[in-house]
Amino acid sequence: MCGIAGIIDFYSTEDKQPLLSQMAQSLRHRGPDANGFYCQGAAGLAHTRLSIIDIAGGDQPIHNEDRTIWIIFNGEIFNYPELRKALLEKGHRFYTKTDTEVIIHLYEEYGLNLFEHLNGQFAFALWDEKKEALLLGRDRVGIRPLFYSLKDKRIIFASEIKAIFSDTRVPRQIHPQHLSDIFTCWSTYDDQTCFIDIKQVPPGHYALFSKKGLTINQYWELPYGARTYEDRPVQDWADELNELLIDATRIRLRADVPVGAYLSGGIDSTFTSSIVKKHFNNKLCTFSVGFTDGQFDESSYQQTAVKHLNTDHKSIFCSYDDIGRIFPDVVYHAETPIIRTAPAPLMMLSQLVKDSNYKVVLTGEGADEIFAGYNIFKEDKVRRFWAKNPDSELRPRLLEKLYPYIFSQGNARAIKFLKEFYKKGISATDSPVYSHMPRWSNTSTLRNFFSSDLLNQTSGIENFVERVSNILPPDFMTWDALSRAQFIENKIFLSNYLLSSQGDRMAMANSIEGRYPFLDHRVIEFATKIPPHIRMAGINEKYILKKAATGAVPSELIERPKQPYRAPISQ
Repeated sequence: MCGIAGIIDFYSTEDKQPLLSQMAQSLRHRGPDANGFYCQGAAGLAHTRLSIIDIAGGDQPIHNEDRTIWIIFNGEIFNYPELRKALLEKGHRFYTKTDTEVIIHLYEEYGLNLFEHLNGQFAFALWDEKKEALLLGRDRVGIRPLFYSLKDKRIIFASEIKAIFSDTRVPRQIHPQHLSDIFTCWSTYDDQTCFIDIKQVPPGHYALFSKKGLTINQYWELPYGARTYEDRPVQDWADELNELLIDATRIRLRADVPVGAYLSGGIDSTFTSSIVKKHFNNKLCTFSVGFTDGQFDESSYQQTAVKHLNTDHKSIFCSYDDIGRIFPDVVYHAETPIIRTAPAPLMMLSQLVKDSNYKVVLTGEGADEIFAGYNIFKEDKVRRFWAKNPDSELRPRLLEKLYPYIFSQGNARAIKFLKEFYKKGISATDSPVYSHMPRWSNTSTLRNFFSSDLLNQTSGIENFVERVSNILPPDFMTWDALSRAQFIENKIFLSNYLLSSQGDRMAMANSIEGRYPFLDHRVIEFATKIPPHIRMAGINEKYILKKAATGAVPSELIERPKQPYRAPISQ
């Protein structure tokens, strides 16, 4: 992982180096090992490096043979050895052993079709001197960030917004409506950020900037849709998934430094760690975070996983005081309003990894989104079943399967509230965002804390729902209900919250690179082809993933009640 930043201005003769140096300094936590710059004509590029591949020879910017194409790169291209070999056979010549240089030669060979060849997590800026054109590219699901501000035919871009704010010409203003959106669905969506005049290149997109202006182009979309699902035995699906995950994990171990793994005590991280142990690295080092508040702590499950895998395990415990102490740093690195404390322990966890002299960790993030692991998918299914007979007293009792800890306490008031909460709007099954309305309606009550002035500058949940509905595919309502719910979750929440505030930002705050086998695009594309009743059998979440993990993960972890990752907040 690294930090990238740059300025392209066709109509100014300003000396870009001082500003580029400031931008690089603000990104030092992303790349503490080296700095590099390119300043020529209209273009200025800056790079801060976290050395993982070709440690001795991989400083950036990197150029092609005749020094007419330059690139700065944040991320990893996991299939770069195969791509490099193919490009060598086509006559390309390399002067480094990096994955970064591969992108330049793919651009020379395939132009803007280069993205279809990449398996990775990345954000890069490529400057073509001859064409006087900038190419900004971002990976398919938005694992790595890429922000920009465009004004007066001048673009300034960076891995983090704070680097763009090094330029005093860029306004530092919260966007009222985008703030309201965050207080509705936890994040912004599409190309938005919470700041005025700051946008992001959306996942699966690239941007082209030249004297003609800026264009944004999509090269990949989450491949859900209306389809006839193939009728295959469940075990066939599980076996194919297993093989895909083995290969996705294999290529994510490519590094010139040791690779560790997060181990949460759930099925996802235990499964990927078991793949590493069995097939690739018998001396795996794993890391976990526990909580002093037993309501949130999963340490016993983590120890079950450690005992089963026999890893070199390191762990920390997080208290209320810890969360309060580091929360300002969490917000600083997240660069967005935060309405949960969940990122804080993950920042502590990345510090543990850094203190253990590791730079890279595998993580199980993405499995819940891809294989329907969240309660929001089960809630949707229960509510649709209940909606067929809204007055039924028996159908809402399925909520006991989702929230057994509430029903087991026998709190009549809490049970009544839960039923009323999920019954609200239950008959609106023709809404394209039916699956997410309970969450959004609940969160949007936070707007009650807005001042009257702020409220007057924003619109509420009805307008938010309309805007989100407008970005959904034209045939969206012909899809099965589970695919619709997963698409919305992955389109809005995965990149802009989970992989940002809880992912890239909390890891890179301590110069740690996270890698995500479940978010290999081949795994995602395969998962969308699995029939919905196998992705989630009844309200048994991640059914196919559990089948694939059987034998590799202890049965008590596969069969344990689903416990979403949460952190203490009320105190």
